Amino acid sequence: MPIRILLYEDNVALRESLQVLIGGLPQFDLLAAFGHCLNIEEEVSRLVPDVILMDIDLPERSGIEGTVLAKRIRPSVDVLMLTVFDDNEKVFQSVCAGASGYLLKKTPPAKIIEAIEDVYEGGAPMTSSIARKVLELFPRQPAKNAELDKLSPREQEVLNSLASGNSYKMVADQLSISIETVRTHIKRIYEKLHVHSVAEAIAKAFLK
Repeated sequence: MPIRILLYEDNVALRESLQVLIGGLPQFDLLAAFGHCLNIEEEVSRLVPDVILMDIDLPERSGIEGTVLAKRIRPSVDVLMLTVFDDNEKVFQSVCAGASGYLLKKTPPAKIIEAIEDVYEGGAPMTSSIARKVLELFPRQPAKNAELDKLSPREQEVLNSLASGNSYKMVADQLSISIETVRTHIKRIYEKLHVHSVAEAIAKAFLK
């Protein structure tokens, strides 16, 4: 079954190029593309996407606000931010809003396709510069708090690896476990922290 995608991008040329890129691939089903997210609640309810590609700097309502609303309507949807912004504040706001990944618009098309597939599989794709900024925001070792006490040492290792922007496969290789084991750990992390995405788990666990 193809991955169902919604696109929000106000730059007409970029929106059209992404429509061509995504719409031409059999593993994707591009449901619709919009230049703003003013009607995102209705659109997400009606179209039921798996992944949303979201610009941040949208007219009248930012993509960060749109992400919050989309996650409220459909908690399981993965939002992949695609933006020119790489400053810490925007990264922080996006992660706290529930974004599952964060890419810069200069990311090559092949990497964007890979990121969509990765985020759908449960990863947290980020460009290398964004991953470095996330590491600045979230320390390598989780802060000791009541939430983290709920996680086993192995679950904390998995979450720490995901905070570096690693995909499930990369986490599995790093920790010498299977991808299915990674998925099991992530499912338990979600249940224990009461979250619906990798980014939400990172934000909840790594903030002091």
